[in-house]
Amino acid sequence: MTLDLLPVGQRARITAVDWDGLVPEEAQRLQALGIDAGASVEISHRGIFAGRDPIALMIGRMTVALRRAHARAMTVEPI
Repeated sequence: MTLDLLPVGQRARITAVDWDGLVPEEAQRLQALGIDAGASVEISHRGIFAGRDPIALMIGRMTVALRRAHARAMTVEPI
């Protein structure tokens, strides 16, 4: 399952990230925030407009706003 399909409130572990599918600068920013394979995450909120962007992602004690396109590049497994 990709991160963009994870239900709100469900914890998951990132198992893989398609870094080649992202712009290099954006990929570097996400890695600097700790978003990488092995990280434990939870979606706390989704946007209310048609695209459902942005996605509020909890990683540790930090909340990060993430585009749906970025979340689609991440494979997760529920924990």
